[in-house]
Amino acid sequence: MKQLSAARIAAAFLAVAGTTVALTLPAAADPTTATTPELDLVSPQMLSAMERDLGLTEAEARTRLTQEAAAVDTETSLKSSLGSTFAGARFDADAGKLVVGVTDSADLAEVRAAGAIGEVVDTNLTTLEGVAAKLDTHADSIPASITGWYVDVEQNTVVMTVADDVADSTEAGAQLLADAGLSSADVTVVESDEAPKTLYDVRGGDAYYFGGSRCSIGFSVNGGYVTAGHCGGVGTATQGSNRVASGSVAGSVFPGSDMGWVRTNSNWVPRGVVNRYNGGTVAVAGSTEAAIGASICRSGSTTGWRCGTIQAKNQTVNYAQGAVRGMTRTNACAEGGDSGGSWLSGSQAQGVTSGGSGNCSFGGTTYFQPVNPILSRYGLSLVRG
Repeated sequence: MKQLSAARIAAAFLAVAGTTVALTLPAAADPTTATTPELDLVSPQMLSAMERDLGLTEAEARTRLTQEAAAVDTETSLKSSLGSTFAGARFDADAGKLVVGVTDSADLAEVRAAGAIGEVVDTNLTTLEGVAAKLDTHADSIPASITGWYVDVEQNTVVMTVADDVADSTEAGAQLLADAGLSSADVTVVESDEAPKTLYDVRGGDAYYFGGSRCSIGFSVNGGYVTAGHCGGVGTATQGSNRVASGSVAGSVFPGSDMGWVRTNSNWVPRGVVNRYNGGTVAVAGSTEAAIGASICRSGSTTGWRCGTIQAKNQTVNYAQGAVRGMTRTNACAEGGDSGGSWLSGSQAQGVTSGGSGNCSFGGTTYFQPVNPILSRYGLSLVRG
């Protein structure tokens, strides 16, 4: 193998400053209907999430999915046959059936014959949706104190939510009703302490920015994500790939090691997946360390998804900024801006990109900081997919 000088290795740090992609150290790198799901194909993750969040056993989750799929067909059929008396439908988890509202009691027999539960209400769905549509025409000019509106099928009304901590929010709601040609008889105004905001996913391999530099996310952890230590010191503010503020660096060590983590703000949701840069992701199942010689793949915001093999462990790499110990050596390529990005062996998290030499046109050597020491140092828990 051709020997590389310390200077060449030092020139191969994989973060990118501004828009220049260069290998130099940056300031950071039995089916009942056609729509019934094939329950044997329901992902374990889906079933696990239903057990966790809905308090169901696996058997109960499978039963519910079957009931819900049947309800979809029932709703489609009844909406068509009932016409103007149809007032909406909802799935009742306790009953395991669809509940259908109608404005004419004569239609209850048809609803029951379809296997659903019928309720007589005052207003049909078309009218309710019309009220919501009138509000929609003013959506671009409403104050922040009005947080939204929706058709509440169960209550047979349109609900407008307004902030409970903003003065005159109820008055603002009344003004919107007047502007839309509606009255309090048409809409139920409800005060709420919930202020909606856009949420963004934290995914391994995605870009993030700090100052004028770019690096890549390693792996999601509870509260944020791990990355390379050279991608910003403690307190450095970060932005996501969409340039929306994402948080700040909560821990960073470089040189000596090359480990860090970013604590994200409430706009961001850590997900246990890594971007494959082909429209898909890989779910992270854990962080069991792979053996030397094992195949390994990495994700980064400059060169995407690249693979190679593990050549050595516990390597000391002498960068110009100082020696970094405990690195894993690979023959997978990487380039500027890939720093901090994810390394996986199968579904097991391995580490985050540190530096290297070469590029993805001609190949090279790339080093990563193992992930388990990062988790241990900062007391972090990996988010699994």
